[in-house]
This record gives sequence, C-alpha cells and structure tokens, in this order.
Amino acid sequence: MSPEPSPGTRPQADREAAPGRIVLLTTSHRVAPGLLSWPAWQALRTADAVLCADGAHPQLPYLREAGIAVAQESPTAQDLVDACAGGRTVVVVATGEGEPALTDGLARLAGSGRVAMPELELLPASYDLPGARLLDLVQVMDRIRAECPWSSRQTHEGLAKYGIEEAYELVEAIEAGDREELREELGDVLLQVVFHSRIAEEDPDAPFSVDDVAGGIVAKLIHRHPHVFGDEQAETPEDVKEHWLRTKAEEKQRTSVTDGVPLGQPGLALAAKLASRTRTAGLDVPLPRGEGIGYELLALAVRAEADGTDPEAALRAAARAYRDAIKAAEGPRAADAGEEDEG
Repeated sequence: MSPEPSPGTRPQADREAAPGRIVLLTTSHRVAPGLLSWPAWQALRTADAVLCADGAHPQLPYLREAGIAVAQESPTAQDLVDACAGGRTVVVVATGEGEPALTDGLARLAGSGRVAMPELELLPASYDLPGARLLDLVQVMDRIRAECPWSSRQTHEGLAKYGIEEAYELVEAIEAGDREELREELGDVLLQVVFHSRIAEEDPDAPFSVDDVAGGIVAKLIHRHPHVFGDEQAETPEDVKEHWLRTKAEEKQRTSVTDGVPLGQPGLALAAKLASRTRTAGLDVPLPRGEGIGYELLALAVRAEADGTDPEAALRAAARAYRDAIKAAEGPRAADAGEEDEG
C-alpha cells in the first residue's frame, strides 16, 4: 500500500472537497492568560482562521501579541462547516460557557447525515491545577462580602460561634462515616477560613488576606516536616511527632508544655490534651486529689488517653447509644401522643 500523500501533494480537486477541521480551544480562567499548551499554540499558528465570540476574552491580548489574528465572530454551526470547506482549519477560542449552542448545532448537522462534517477536535489549551477551585471560592466570597447585606456586616466575633458549630458538624460526619456529609462539612469549615480571611483584609491596622493565611501554614508545614523537606530522618509516627513538638516549641518559644492548650474546649478533650502533653514531655505529674465527679472524670480521661482512646469521642459514642435507647423506649408513647394531637 502506498503512503498517504501529504496535503500539499494532493490533487487540487481533493483538497477542495476535503471537509476541513474545527478545533474548539478551551482554556481555564484559573490559569494565567497566555499560558497555553504547545499543541494549542501549534493549532493557533497553523489555523486558516481563529474566531472568538467574546471580544473581552482574557486570552485575546496574548494571542494578538503573539501575532495571531483573531476575528470576533459568533458563527452558526453551518457557518463554521462552510468556513472549513476546502480542507481549511478553523480554531474557535471557546468562551467560559464552552460554546454549547455551537457544539449542539454541529451535533445536529452530523446527525442529519446530509452534511460532510469537518473533523472536530476538542483541544484543552490549559488545565486546572489541583486546588484551582479555591480561586473560585475566594472570588465568590469577595463578591458576597461586597454585595450581601448580611455578609457585609459580619465580624470575626460574630462568626466565632459558627466556626465552633461547623467543626462539631465535621466531627459528627466523620464519626457517622457519611462520605457525602463529610465532603459538605469540610466545605463549610473551609468557608469559615475564607470568610474570616476576607474580613481580615479590611482591618485598618493589621490587614491580611487568604494568601497570607495559606502562606503561613505552608511555611509552618515545611518547617515542621524536616524529614520531608530537609535532611532529618523520621522512620515512625513517633519520630514525626517528636520533630513536630520540638519545632513547634522553637517557633512559639513556650515555657510550659501546657502553653497553647485552649482551656475553652470540652472538659474531657481538655483533660486528655493535658495528659498527652505531660506524657509526651516525660513528666511525672500525679493527678490532683479532690472530691466530686470532676476529679473522677479527670482520672477517667487521663486513663483513656494513656490507652490510646479519645475520651471525648468515646463519650459521644456512648451518648449516641443512650439517645437510641431513649428513642426506642419512647417510640410507642410518642406515636400515641402524635395520634392524640391529630385527633
């Protein structure tokens, strides 16, 4: 079999009869304009025509700077097929919506069987990086802060209770093993971070942004993981914890192992945290003696922590079992009460 002739050596009649090629070029608004893939630049430079319906498309200044002529046109599907006649290649720089009307029209033409359709190629010119949707969240939050009557008046102090609520709802989703609920609650917690960061931008004395928040935690993670980003070695989780506590102490310049333990957290969790700090530091501190349930609960919490049990989570699990028992016990009576109310 003889090789396929190149386009330049095909007979004139064949070239004129060729249906041509449509390239739908898509880009991500989450990537800086002008940062396109090499196949995208090749398609743009070799195209017979480049079209874009949006005259304000962010890519256009960079394409024109590269010497690529872009016509602002909104062709119909038939117009585009006609423009490809004679083996021509037309690149369509897609708008943010992805040109659904155009692609639907091309699909209808192809389905009719009456039109010699050009080759259609969907060419992503840029791809979202992991985490790119966070940029959308920042933009949405910025607009809500500026335009929403409720959100525009919120303060750090006013939102504090929601942060606590969302954190507990996240814990509940984790303990319930509900993956869909977990995803949603993580989003709610993330919203609190972005919301507070947006409010912080307006502080007249010490403003900071979500980029400052992210930059700070990135620097902290790198510093506290010298076994990942540096030359230190860590073979076990215990080694990692030792690195973490040492670098944390250096950063905070703390004088006590109890520094940084929030005293406002639930009592069992607080007791377990203090016990963990004490045990990790190798301190032998006897439990205070006293009368009453508080000291008994303290001893139970310390014992649970030493056994590797989270006493707060354990009590919540037991409380849920208690709740189920209560509902089972009151079920018939609750149903009867409901019937009486209806009567």
